[in-house]
This record gives sequence, structure tokens and C-alpha cells, in this order.
Amino acid sequence: MVICSGPFKFRITSSIESVARGLRLLYADYPTGDLGDFVDFNIAIDRPVGIRRWWRPQVSFSFNGIHPFLPLPVGHAYPLVEWAMNWCISTQVNHYLMLHAAVVERDGCAMIMPAPPGSGKSTLCAALISRGWRLLSDELALISLTDHLITPLGRPISLKNQSIDIIKRFESDAVFNEVTHDTSKGSVSHMRVPKLQIKRIQDSAKPCWVVFPQYVPNALAKLTDRSKANSTLELARNSFNYMVLGLSGFETLTDVISQCECYDFRFSNLEDAIAVFDNLVTGQRA
Repeated sequence: MVICSGPFKFRITSSIESVARGLRLLYADYPTGDLGDFVDFNIAIDRPVGIRRWWRPQVSFSFNGIHPFLPLPVGHAYPLVEWAMNWCISTQVNHYLMLHAAVVERDGCAMIMPAPPGSGKSTLCAALISRGWRLLSDELALISLTDHLITPLGRPISLKNQSIDIIKRFESDAVFNEVTHDTSKGSVSHMRVPKLQIKRIQDSAKPCWVVFPQYVPNALAKLTDRSKANSTLELARNSFNYMVLGLSGFETLTDVISQCECYDFRFSNLEDAIAVFDNLVTGQRA
């Protein structure tokens, strides 16, 4: 199967049924190509040879004949597809400045949300795209080195543990693939991106805000100003290739920060969080 996600084409081959089910469910609305097409990345997800093919069966990821990861239990095959796609982009692509961050957009303005695991970044991202914001990426912010706009990836949102049920209650129309338990990240599922947003997968957006979210139980939704110098350092630490790009990476990052408002954000209630972000679009502060 050849899937087009943002600027990249992936050829994904696998004989594992859970992989086929996940791709059919989550990527049904994405542009596709022919198996003979030129692609950016060749990904194979399959059972390894030997006894592990049958006894406590495993699954492995190979990229152009290379096996970057250790094999996983075969039940983890679908999450491995998404992790493999992330790995391919984050290790092979250097014509963008790449940040480990979620990005959402409204009215042409993009919000970059870098945050460590457990911050609620992906949960917040899933809630926002269910209430009028457009997904550019859940994991990888791709910033052009020329015009400094953000290019969408628009791939399914990865949710873990309690976040899965939180979003299912928050948005009853959300579509998820099956939950995979006992991964290195706990229980994992992926949320399908709304079809209308996939139709805009080629539409880039201007970075306008950098927001560092942190879920805090019972906290009121509140933005706090963050210095641009500190935000620059933190984004550089969250970049996959800032050091590789050298001067062009520095110039791109500093230009992005110069045109963005930077905030820390504490929240607990998703509806309140969305209201704060909607106010940013209209020029108000909460």
C-alpha cells in the first residue's frame, strides 16, 4: 500500500492482518499511489524468520533492509507502523527544521505545542481538532527552511492510557483503531483525522504561537507569558535536526520565535482549554 501523508509517500508492506485493518480504518481518506510509484520511504512490517515466527510470535520493522528496532510482540504491529513512519521522517529528512511538537491551525495561524510525555499534549491536540482547529501534526512539526511556514503531516493522533477514554467521552464521533496494550508506552490507540482536514493536507500555515502545555489536575486553564529566549532554547532541545542544520536551523528557529507569542499553559478541563485558545485567535487573553 502506498500512502501519501503531507509531503511524503510511504510504501508499507505487511502480511499481518492488524496492520491492514489499521491502515484501512485510519488512512481511508488519504491520497494513495500505485505500488510501483517512487516513494520517500519503504517500510516493511512482518514476522521475523526463525522460531519467533511461531513461538511467542514477534514482529519487526525494516527500512531498506535495515532493522532499526528490536522485534516486538506481534500484537504491537500496528503501533509499530506509526512509530516506524515517525522514525523515517525524524532520521532521514533535513530539508525542514523538525521539532518534536504537535501543531494545530485556525484561520491560517499555527500553534506549536512542544511538551514531554505526560503533559497532555496529544489529548489537547485531539480535543482541539474536534472543535474547529485543523491538525498539522501530532508529533512532528515540519518548518520550511525557506519561507518558515509549517507543512502539515496530518497523520492519526496517538493517544495513550487514560487519554483514549477521555477523548472518546469528549468527542463521541471520534474514530479509533483497536487498543494495543502493554507497549513500552502503555495502552495505545490512534484517532482518525476528520476527512475535511485531510482534504487540506497540502495547506501550510504561518506559526503564530508557541505554547508549552502541562496538564495539572484541577488547574484553571491559564496562559502565562514565557520569554522568547527560553522558548528558543527549549525548541532547540526539542528539535531532531537543529544541530545538523547549523546556521539555517538557527535562522529558521529564531525567525519563527520572533513572529510568535510564547506561553506556558496549565489546564485540566478540555473545554476551558479550547476556550482559551479560541480567544487567542480573536486577540484576547485568558
